Parts: sequence; C-alpha cells; structure tokens
Amino acid sequence: MTFELRERNGIKFFIIPAFESTGIVRHGFSAKPLDFAIKKQDKRNEAILNFREFCKILGVNHENLVLSDQIHDDKVYYAKEEDRGKGIFKDSDIKGQDALITDRKNVALVTFYADCVPLFFLDKEKPAIGLAHSGWRGTAKRVGEKTILKMVEYFRTNPENLLAGIGPCIGRCCFEVDEPVIDVFRKENFNCEDFTLYKGKGKWMMDLTLANKIILMEAGVKEKNIIESGYCTFCNQDLLFSYRREKEKAGSLVAIIELV
Repeated sequence: MTFELRERNGIKFFIIPAFESTGIVRHGFSAKPLDFAIKKQDKRNEAILNFREFCKILGVNHENLVLSDQIHDDKVYYAKEEDRGKGIFKDSDIKGQDALITDRKNVALVTFYADCVPLFFLDKEKPAIGLAHSGWRGTAKRVGEKTILKMVEYFRTNPENLLAGIGPCIGRCCFEVDEPVIDVFRKENFNCEDFTLYKGKGKWMMDLTLANKIILMEAGVKEKNIIESGYCTFCNQDLLFSYRREKEKAGSLVAIIELV
C-alpha cells in the first residue's frame, strides 16, 4: 500500500487509496503550487483562496476546517462541531496542539507541513480520525503514539484496527542531523541505530518515516496497516515545499481529513 498522486482541475495532490476505499472519509495532502502559509500576513489572502480551492477538489466544505496551532510538541486536541472554522476563517482558542482527533462527521482536521511528517489515522470501526504533525521534535516526543492513546481514551479505538498513513516528508537521503539531535532521541530511550546512518564527523542521516513507523508499531498498529508515501519533500522540488531547502521562502503544505 502507498499514497497516490492525483491531478484534478490542474491541481496535484496525494490521497491514500486504503483510506478512500473505506468510503467514510474525505482526505488529501497538498502539493505545489498551492501555498497555505496563512500565518504569513502577506500570503494570508492567497492561502484562504487556496483552502477554498483545495477543499472544493476534496469535496470538503471549507467552513468545516479546524486548524491546529503547531509548536513541535505532543499535545492532542479533540475537535468538535463548535471548532469548525477556527484558525482559518475565525479566531481560535486551540493553542499549542500538534495533533487533532475527532469522531464527529463534517469536522475537517488540518495540519501544516514543509518537511515534517504528516501522520493520518483512521479507525473505520468506530469511526474516528486523527492527524498529527511530527517533526523531529514531535517524533522524539512520540506524538504519533500519543495521538493513538487519545483515540483509545476518547473513542475506545483498538490500535490493531487503525489504518495509519505516513505522508511526504524529508527523507533519510536529505535529513542530516548532528549530535544534539541524536542526544534528544537517546534521552527518550530510542534505539537511534534503527533509523539513522552515521556519516562521520558528528553527522547522521535520519529516517523520520521509519522512526514514526516504529513508534506506531510499538503503539499497536499492525505493520500491514501502515501506508508510506515514499516522497521526500527535499528531493521533489517541483512538487513539494521544503523548509530545509528553501528556508523562509518555503510555502506550506497541508493535510486534511474529514469523516462523512
């Protein structure tokens, strides 16, 4: 299983066929040229138009969107009907959250990316969904596992029933880190040799996709139910934004998922 790149009305985007085939979610992960950098004042109007356009393509009502306030942490927020529109079309009191979950229909979860790992979750038995923004800091804090634990707490999700998608992110081919980053993972009791390759001179290449896959499996998700995109944001310059490649000029990609 993998992600699938599609194009509709000239707009490219990714979907997860295993999610789509359930018939109970609308979802997608954006690609260039759409930029969703809504927090940049000079790009806000463009970002709002892009949200409307992308939602139309996905079949999502843009007024249903709930945006997380991401700070590279491990907090998880349970989004409900009263949260619709927060963070995009109206002021938000959702602060310091890097993951969103819901069991409510027509509440569309949204998270931002430009190298960090998008984690999609679908419990088709309940049903319930989740999204988590997992950069290297969030990965070290196991935000994916904590998202699952909250789904267990609120929805009685059985992790063995979960489908999980690991979206486009910076790959091991391009993500070089140094000793202080490795030390953060070691302090959190990770076996870094499982997902890093030492280059010498205090430098490692880190595989965030694999690190998150290990975390999800340790949290009870079956390996056969974990879908990887296989796309590196740094390598695919024509298709995806990358903060490491473009620095402050980088745009923002989005993940969206909604129960129907």
